[in-house]
Amino acid sequence: MESQEYTISVLTEDKPGLLNKLTIILGRRKINIDSLNVSTTEVEGVSRYSIVVNAHKSDLEKVVKQIRKLVDVLGSFLYEENQIYYQEIALYKLSLQVFQQNGLLEKLIRQQGAKIIAIEENQIVIEKTGTKQETHELYEVLQPYDILEFARSGRVAISKSQRRTEAFIKELETSQSNTLSIKEF
Repeated sequence: MESQEYTISVLTEDKPGLLNKLTIILGRRKINIDSLNVSTTEVEGVSRYSIVVNAHKSDLEKVVKQIRKLVDVLGSFLYEENQIYYQEIALYKLSLQVFQQNGLLEKLIRQQGAKIIAIEENQIVIEKTGTKQETHELYEVLQPYDILEFARSGRVAISKSQRRTEAFIKELETSQSNTLSIKEF
């Protein structure tokens, strides 16, 4: 069985120190984090961690169970790409001189679905939102034009499930056993 890319989604109380605990769990199993994003959710005081890893599903299922045991964790879920909606954002900085000398460059940027977000005295900044593959494709297109700087965010992901985060938390609060059927989340 080959390893593949998965997204671990973790709902937590908004408390400090949890990121360290999560990275320790993954590090002990020698699982490298490909990308990480932490954000607020629609529920006040609840954060969502989206962690992208490349590993065997059986190993990740154990990791998810271990994460669920952490005190501040409300829920932890393992998703394949077809079970989530996700995007990343990438920023590319180019020399303004190179951009101005190449009339074709603006057309290439627009064809890739990117947009120019800043034009300064000496540089131009381009933004592309999409999958990792899509942002990398634009990187490849721009590489011959001497990219000055490049940064890509972690994956921002939500499940395709119909259940609302707020409903999940309410169900968790009323659960006698402090465990839920997460298959519907």
